[in-house]
Amino acid sequence: MSGPESSIVQFANVGLRYGTDREVLSDVSFTLYPGSFYFLTGASGAGKTSLLKLLYLAQRPSRGIISMFGEDVITAERRALPEFRRRIGVVFQDFRLVPHLSAYDNVALPLRISGMSEGKLEKPVTDMLEWVGLSHRVDARPETLSGGEQQRVAIARAVIARPEILVADEPTGNVDPEMAVKLLRLFEALNRLGTTVVVATHDVHLLRKVPDSLIMRLDKGRLSDPTGALRYPPRREQRAEA
Repeated sequence: MSGPESSIVQFANVGLRYGTDREVLSDVSFTLYPGSFYFLTGASGAGKTSLLKLLYLAQRPSRGIISMFGEDVITAERRALPEFRRRIGVVFQDFRLVPHLSAYDNVALPLRISGMSEGKLEKPVTDMLEWVGLSHRVDARPETLSGGEQQRVAIARAVIARPEILVADEPTGNVDPEMAVKLLRLFEALNRLGTTVVVATHDVHLLRKVPDSLIMRLDKGRLSDPTGALRYPPRREQRAEA
């Protein structure tokens, strides 16, 4: 395995249990490399969502080591965690849109938090809403949007600030196949700009839609890598030609 200097995330012998229950993740070790695209697969209950929670720092492991951006996040002070999280975009399975904000304002939220002026954020927000097919719903609040529309707003919000890592939990679960492919193309475009993308999905058909992707498979809390994603960095010269 390559050293931390060539990685963006490293897990080493990570375990996770909730309370006194048995571990939901056991001895999970892997390395994520900058600018790579990963699919995380596995049956329902395999631990995909729990692993993603560790990746976007919503949960601390019960044991093991996690380093991100070259720093140990387990021993980092709590006040340092928000800075780490700002570098990570998250598409939640339950969307987590702010209910009193419009679609436009939900998507604009990360840019406002980063300090971007209203004049500068208008174009990227409107362009992003157009890309996900919601230019006609900019003023709609989440309660008036369908599940698929809420999902698209959540994705637009997650990618608008071009995060260094994008973590997506079943991001195409509430949209039709045509929109699912379009959203994957959005993730690919972000990936080509340098973002490391991790998409959790149970839909095996999606795995063929991104030919340059790597696959990590969870089975009862343990991780395997049928494409060698855990052992080797992707071949950058091949990605450059793709």
